Amino acid sequence: MFLKGIDIMKGNNFGPLTGIRILDLSTMIAAPFGATLLGDFGAEVIKVELPGKGDSLRGMGPFHEDEPLRWPGIGRNKKSLTLDLHKEEGKEILRKLVRVSDVVIENFRVGTLEKWGIGYEDLKKENPNLIMTRVTGYGQTGPNSNKAGFGTPATAYSGFTYLHGYKDRPPISPSFSLTDYVTGIYVAFATVTALYYRDTKENGTGQYIDIGLYESMFRMMEFLVAEYDQNGTIKDRSPGLSGHSSPAGTFQTKDGHWVSLVTSSDRTFERLAKAMNREDMLEDERYYTNAERLKRFDETNGIVADWVKTYNRADLLHLLDEYGVPVSPIYSIKDIFEDEHFKQRENIIEVSHPRLGKIKMPGIVPKFSETPGAVRNAGPDLGENNEEILESLLNFNKEEIENLKINKVI
Repeated sequence: MFLKGIDIMKGNNFGPLTGIRILDLSTMIAAPFGATLLGDFGAEVIKVELPGKGDSLRGMGPFHEDEPLRWPGIGRNKKSLTLDLHKEEGKEILRKLVRVSDVVIENFRVGTLEKWGIGYEDLKKENPNLIMTRVTGYGQTGPNSNKAGFGTPATAYSGFTYLHGYKDRPPISPSFSLTDYVTGIYVAFATVTALYYRDTKENGTGQYIDIGLYESMFRMMEFLVAEYDQNGTIKDRSPGLSGHSSPAGTFQTKDGHWVSLVTSSDRTFERLAKAMNREDMLEDERYYTNAERLKRFDETNGIVADWVKTYNRADLLHLLDEYGVPVSPIYSIKDIFEDEHFKQRENIIEVSHPRLGKIKMPGIVPKFSETPGAVRNAGPDLGENNEEILESLLNFNKEEIENLKINKVI
């Protein structure tokens, strides 16, 4: 069964970050996703959005009729406060919120918040312990810092795109916003690291964190850096894992399904050879080490591909699992919805939605034994929590809130 999301979440402790308050000033995917991850583990996340417009992500597809389907998941566990930061009254409300908050997450272009008088140094005067996590395309410094920063160009700049595709065709970008989501993980990681330093060290204090979108992808490619540094090799693109392990790749079964298989060590190749009844390859100098197999990558992959085609998927997976060979079916989302492992791991949860009734979304990752996270709400409607936040946190009365509405500050 799918976990029933907020319908079964009771009590006040929703995770290890309960008690931390975050102001999410960011838009679109990377920085907001980081804030969402923190909210999954208990942080109170107040999303500050422009009145009447809100986060651009609210208008991104896919849709069910006119209802955006991406927003409920990436906006979950947040409260929405509309606030026009172009107006002095809006900036003053933000300053008041900073005084009672722990973290600000933002992804404006470099210098924008400083121009408005609400940059890090300005807000630090309101709260010396403030942590500000800043996401841009290319970082706060450097000759490209003022370039517009979006995930796909940043992916290309990182060197990642250059590696993907066929050699006789143009390089290809990921089919979804991979760099933005990876950066969001860095946002969450960096923020909790800064919180740990601030709250556990004798002289701990607030600080700002500078993340460039391209850096989150570049950081994962130490192999690329080392190989060019030591060997002068410019690794060319390939449609799958290559240059590291052989055999490796995608293979089609007798009944037309695709599987992904890799032997990342000589030990795993030994298991595969035994499963294939090709133990002769373990003594053949052309195949008996990974280094030799890499010299004959296409040939070795071809041997495996011909063997895989003799099995239906279910029988192949059963056999290779028995031998301990790393293999997986290549799943569509339909396959995922039907898979028992996904269900038992609660990887898909069901959350209440004001118009759709229910909507499914990815579950909490990772799983904590003592302080598990929870999904308390789907992405809120624009300005849904205005009165709650202004009244409970800043002691505004109803007349003051009404005046803010009239003046289009909220």
